Amino acid sequence: MRLIGMLDSPFVRRVAISLDLLGVPFEHEPVSVFSTFARFQSINPVVKAPSLVCDDGEVLMDSSLILEFIEATKANGDSLWSQIPVEMQHEMRAVGLALAACEKSAQIIYERNLRPASAQYEPWIERVRGQLSAAYAGLEQQVQIRQSAFAAPRSQASITAAIAWQFTQSMLAAIVPAESHPALVALSVRMESTPEFLQYPPVGPGV
Repeated sequence: MRLIGMLDSPFVRRVAISLDLLGVPFEHEPVSVFSTFARFQSINPVVKAPSLVCDDGEVLMDSSLILEFIEATKANGDSLWSQIPVEMQHEMRAVGLALAACEKSAQIIYERNLRPASAQYEPWIERVRGQLSAAYAGLEQQVQIRQSAFAAPRSQASITAAIAWQFTQSMLAAIVPAESHPALVALSVRMESTPEFLQYPPVGPGV
């Protein structure tokens, strides 16, 4: 299998680290949706990262769907989710917040860096900024009160929350101040020092 996309995308990085933790072999191809658009388009005409090229050549998209497929078909029963229903519920709440934070971060970054200043609509940016702040406030609370969901590095909640935090801090630290999110800061420090996170650093051209 081939994982297509740059590791500075939190969605691509999430899949790469999860596959590594699950022991599922894959090849990573660092193709950018921006600087190498035509090459990405030749692999997946939708040009969506991450894209997973399966062994038979079929292309899957969306990080959550890719990981659901991997756990169902390639992981030999292994999982990065708790098998206790209430714990899985807490983990899914955290992952949902982290993914929302990634999406809102990306919207602000694209608006600021890709759209001409004359075309930027400040009320919309302010609304997205509010959604981003709400997502991280909720995620900070989850990390503080649901400690069991973040205790082990082989947890999708830990993986996705830490990746989301690193992504936003690398681009929008002024909007989401670290001093207001001590639990996320501690989680990020712990996860970024693990072998899997070090193996797949958030390297890429950005926007």
